Amino acid sequence: MNNKQAALARKQLERRLEPLRQMTLLAPPRGWIRAIRESLGMTARQLAARIDVVPSRIVAIEKAEVTGGITVRSLRQAAAGMNCAFVYAFVPLEPLDDIVRERAMQKARKHISRLDHTMRLENQAVLKSDLDAEQQRTVDLTLSGSLRGLWDNDGDRRV
Repeated sequence: MNNKQAALARKQLERRLEPLRQMTLLAPPRGWIRAIRESLGMTARQLAARIDVVPSRIVAIEKAEVTGGITVRSLRQAAAGMNCAFVYAFVPLEPLDDIVRERAMQKARKHISRLDHTMRLENQAVLKSDLDAEQQRTVDLTLSGSLRGLWDNDGDRRV
């Protein structure tokens, strides 16, 4: 995917994510499965029959949901048995473009810091304004090219 396509994909994804980012959705203390099941007046035995498992499996599924040990497959299965849609999403805390730009800034800062240190050791200190301009140029260059190396650890690949 080229950079323009990636930017367009981020923009489209951002439109879909924005409503989710504004939601505050806290899971019920005993989990969604149990909360929905009980709200429907459905017993564990009845849900088990609807998804073709033994009743003890429902108890295990509900416990696993609360502890975080449940599988996506089990969540889908339970949702279907209660006539619910299972929704699974990663919701970035900030807009995707902001996350990408901030990462580019972090990498550029680190790169410029190493450069500045080396120049000072060689008694060739550079003005802060020149360092800032180089940092911005590095960020712009990074964002205009492939983002593949953006998330590499700093020791793996330079900006």
